[in-house]
Amino acid sequence: MTTDSAPVYLVNAYMDPILLKIQGRANYLNCTALRKLFKTLIDRGSHHFVIDFSQCSGMDSTFLGILAGSILELRKKNPPGSITLCHLGTRNLELIRNVGLHRLLTVESGDFPMSFDFRELEDVQSEQGKADSYLILEAHQSLVEADSSNLNKFQDVISFLKKELEGESSEA
Repeated sequence: MTTDSAPVYLVNAYMDPILLKIQGRANYLNCTALRKLFKTLIDRGSHHFVIDFSQCSGMDSTFLGILAGSILELRKKNPPGSITLCHLGTRNLELIRNVGLHRLLTVESGDFPMSFDFRELEDVQSEQGKADSYLILEAHQSLVEADSSNLNKFQDVISFLKKELEGESSEA
């Protein structure tokens, strides 16, 4: 298994559902490419995703916001898409429930069979830079859209990022 400093996303994007496995910590340092992956696959017509967290050592609110934004986008499709989370573990399940995502995503609590071969997605590995302010803002706004009670949790982050981005645009 990889360390927190070198997370890996493995994907089998050529089946239905799309299978994704997270190894290491999923956070703002490595989620830019994951957001691009979801966008590319959804635009390509993929509607169903299964994410294996058995080797995920943790996640932050930016990653959770990317999940929220992706499921909100999938639910607008006709027919609506889905994301199933499996092998979450106690702490990761608590994080999912804390932001209300368990009401939008399917959380598989049993021994979900994952007998397939993953192939490493090159784009995810090649972009290890931290997320920019726009992506972090979008992720947190998605959490609020997914569950309005998240506004109390993330209003300071959202406000800070909006001011930071306004400052950048006025300097240009």
